[in-house]
Amino acid sequence: MGLVVRQVTLDDAEGITNVLNPIIVEGLYTVLDTTFTPEEEKDFITHFPENGVFTVAFSESDSKVIGFQNIEPFAQYTKSFDHVGIIGTFVCESARGKGISKQLFNSTFEVAKQKGYEKLFAYVRSDNERALTAYLKQGFEVVGTAKKHAKVRGEYVDEILIEKFL
Repeated sequence: MGLVVRQVTLDDAEGITNVLNPIIVEGLYTVLDTTFTPEEEKDFITHFPENGVFTVAFSESDSKVIGFQNIEPFAQYTKSFDHVGIIGTFVCESARGKGISKQLFNSTFEVAKQKGYEKLFAYVRSDNERALTAYLKQGFEVVGTAKKHAKVRGEYVDEILIEKFL
């Protein structure tokens, strides 16, 4: 599968929602519980932190967004955490298991280093083995479990805390 990976633009908003919303509706891989309109996603992109990283992956054949990854600052209330980012990764169902996340990680890590990030942190649902495996393959390490950290559709979900030093 030919793939184009680059930083986000406003024109990507609809494609991002086409990837993200089915994942949210499915309710199995994220703690997000509300879908987004393309307009809301455009607003998110417009106000995305300048020091953040927002990478999108496109199918070369049809120019559709098939995955994306972003890093936001861990905290903005102190400079003590300026070197730490929170990373999230989303790949559409039809493209999973095809190395998309690996290519997203490669690009995202490169841009993150350029922006001064030294450490990335993520929360992964404990029942999302595919995501956890993808992160661990990229050198992330498990640092703990947050018990009953999220409540999704009335059910508690543990989250695995992982980190990687760049």
